[in-house]
Amino acid sequence: MHARRLGGAAEARELKICADPNNLPFSNKAEQGFENRLVDLVAKDLHATVRYTWWAQRRGNLRETLNAGQCDLVPGIGSSLEMLATTRPYYRSTYVAVTRADRGLDIASFDDERLKTLKIGVQMIGDDFSNTPPAHALSKRGMIDNVRGYMVYGDYEQPDPQADIIKAVASGAVDVAFVWGPVAGYFAGKSDVPLRLTPVSPHFDGPQLPMVFDVSMGTRKADIDLRREVEDVLARHAVEVRAILTEYRVPLVEEDGE
Repeated sequence: MHARRLGGAAEARELKICADPNNLPFSNKAEQGFENRLVDLVAKDLHATVRYTWWAQRRGNLRETLNAGQCDLVPGIGSSLEMLATTRPYYRSTYVAVTRADRGLDIASFDDERLKTLKIGVQMIGDDFSNTPPAHALSKRGMIDNVRGYMVYGDYEQPDPQADIIKAVASGAVDVAFVWGPVAGYFAGKSDVPLRLTPVSPHFDGPQLPMVFDVSMGTRKADIDLRREVEDVLARHAVEVRAILTEYRVPLVEEDGE
């Protein structure tokens, strides 16, 4: 972990953050991710020193970090998580279909008949094929043999472990990939091959399979004052928050866009 002083305060308070050290576009140890930028924004407003505890975002990481007292604030948390308290969402994004622009594909729905004959890439979290909404949506339509899974965690020994699924589209290894919007936007923006991102429609593939998610910052449930402080900072700086997200090419979904 390390600490960094922001804002020049003589006796700055400490803002302890847990984040993944190798998870662009969200965060990395060089603090190049948009969550790092947002943490800086919050810390500057609160005249706080940032102290990171770096911890890979795996199952159980909140139990071992936030709830174990290793940190007080975690950015980039799903707003509906019940094991911690979350701020009001500071962005809403969506899964997108990623294709090469020169292919002329405009796939947006899992019911598109063309999917049955295409090579499809999909993000996976573990050994269970049905663990991300797009993977489950494809599986329940019988599309398994033509689907290739790409682990969300990727090859963690390499930089940019989430980039492989986007590189697969660019190289033609797959024809279309269903990818979480912030990951798709960021790595598509770095691709030498022009790529097209199309938001998945509709936003819900049945009541249990949302394709759109709200994202918040999280605290322990007992840290009511800190949660409210961070929430207020994010609201005061909403324009700057949106500018950072836009800079990182995060596909944003408006609340009335459902």
